Amino acid sequence: MSYSKYSDPEVFAAALLQDWGATSGESAELLADESLSLEEFLCRFAEQVGMRSQDLFLIAGMGKLDDVLFFNEEAGRELPRLVRRVLRLSTSNRRHLCEFVQHLPRLPRPVSFRKPRPYERYPPGFGSLLVRMLALRNLGWSSAAQVMYLMSGVRLSPSAIGAVGRGTRKIDVELLHGFAAVLGAPVAVLKSFTGAQQVTESDWCLKKNADIAALLWDVRNLTAKQIQEVCQLAEELVQG
Repeated sequence: MSYSKYSDPEVFAAALLQDWGATSGESAELLADESLSLEEFLCRFAEQVGMRSQDLFLIAGMGKLDDVLFFNEEAGRELPRLVRRVLRLSTSNRRHLCEFVQHLPRLPRPVSFRKPRPYERYPPGFGSLLVRMLALRNLGWSSAAQVMYLMSGVRLSPSAIGAVGRGTRKIDVELLHGFAAVLGAPVAVLKSFTGAQQVTESDWCLKKNADIAALLWDVRNLTAKQIQEVCQLAEELVQG
């Protein structure tokens, strides 16, 4: 099942060309390079605009949208606690923690995996794409709501996250900034994909916690025990 609002990846690429065709410099060069495959184009475009290529694949309808997300469900529940710890760290200690995470072994597949519940099956649309991007980071509704508040100050209930996925919650200014902070994606780019109106393009939340957004991506394949180890190291760094 595709959660993308685009009929196929080529349509999405055409929309990118239309929306960003007036850009200049390296981005314009990329858009004009007809030798790139669609996957290469999206990878390089993601790098240009500061997004994860997997997020763009999802938007384009190229993401691996299996019925099972091979992430450790228990680990996902540990993520708010991890974010609380990291927010107390200095920039240098955050960097140290990120380096520690980079060297942790990744299991081919966690022992326990997460299978979406019936209520987590969303219709195609921009809201479902945003919530699916959270799922790519092993963030369910409850963990996502907590992490979003910690990183951006945007307070949503878990059910409100679900309403975004179902398309029954309007994507307003505050909400889009909350998603941008957690996803580590520029507000202007998410705005162009979602069609949200009257969105200021300030990325202060994103810039303040960009390293935490990157960390959330890096720990998505870890087990709960490994996340707990990262939390313990973060606490030790706080204590100095």
